[in-house]
Amino acid sequence: MGSETSSASVVTIDVIKAKELVHSGHRYLDCRTTEEFNRGHVDVENPLNIPYMFNTPQGRVKNPQFLEQVLSACNKDDHLIVGCQSGVRSLDASADLLKADFKHVSNMGGGYAAWVENGLSVKKPKLEL
Repeated sequence: MGSETSSASVVTIDVIKAKELVHSGHRYLDCRTTEEFNRGHVDVENPLNIPYMFNTPQGRVKNPQFLEQVLSACNKDDHLIVGCQSGVRSLDASADLLKADFKHVSNMGGGYAAWVENGLSVKKPKLEL
């Protein structure tokens, strides 16, 4: 056996379970870009928006301060549901959080797109007339 520790396996839950958990006290961490978040996000109390990736002219780049920013807003014992647009970035973000010793992290499978498809409540900016 090598000295490398195996990465903790990420638990992926569906949007219905995610909604139940958020309403029972879990924090929702939206790891999409600020622009995506501001166009619309899941309607839960105190959603956190900490981008896992940034859009740059060269393409998407990982946020080098992601773990630091999550730690400034959460404790490693907090129960977190991590979501993105489709469930890909949140899977990577969840794995990184688990590797950083966060104890209770779940990935929301299907992301915001699945949340919307299931008819769950979303918050969108009010359009100025």
